[in-house]
Amino acid sequence: MKGLIAIAASILLTSAPAGSATYDVQFVNGTEALSQWKDFHSVGGKCTISLPENPEHVRQLLPMPEEGYNLQYDVYVSAFEKKAVYMMLIAQYPPHVNEEYADQGLESFLNGILSQNPKNKLIFADITEVQGHKALDFFIETSGVFFKGRAVMAENNLYLLAMECESGNYVDHHYSFFINSFKLLK
Repeated sequence: MKGLIAIAASILLTSAPAGSATYDVQFVNGTEALSQWKDFHSVGGKCTISLPENPEHVRQLLPMPEEGYNLQYDVYVSAFEKKAVYMMLIAQYPPHVNEEYADQGLESFLNGILSQNPKNKLIFADITEVQGHKALDFFIETSGVFFKGRAVMAENNLYLLAMECESGNYVDHHYSFFINSFKLLK
């Protein structure tokens, strides 16, 4: 399990292309409205989330010959005004990899991200719960770039929701809207 989560993190960090998007900013009572964000439904991952634009999608099958199975993952990437990239990765593990390993898996996931670059600095990491499933909120800074997100282990799926941007482009209410819009479907 440890290596699988680290691999998913590596996949995300190496496969998230930055794109361009437009965003129609609206203000309601002096507050920016996020009404132009798009609700996205992932059939394979059985979840919904709001993104700045319709996402780019990459599906991969990663052979795991030592473990005797293939790891399937989908990455959805959506850019906000060339200032931030929002992404969702859904890694589907074999049925024997399940929530009973969530604490260990989430810790391994975080360690995998941190070990990718010696300049990665952990700002915070907190275990939480999302719709009854273990989750990890994290915030990492690397040379003026923020990588903030949440990893949720539900059944045999890892949902990685993340935002990456230069520190000067970070908008907390955009990130909060994105994270809080995530819903697992029954």
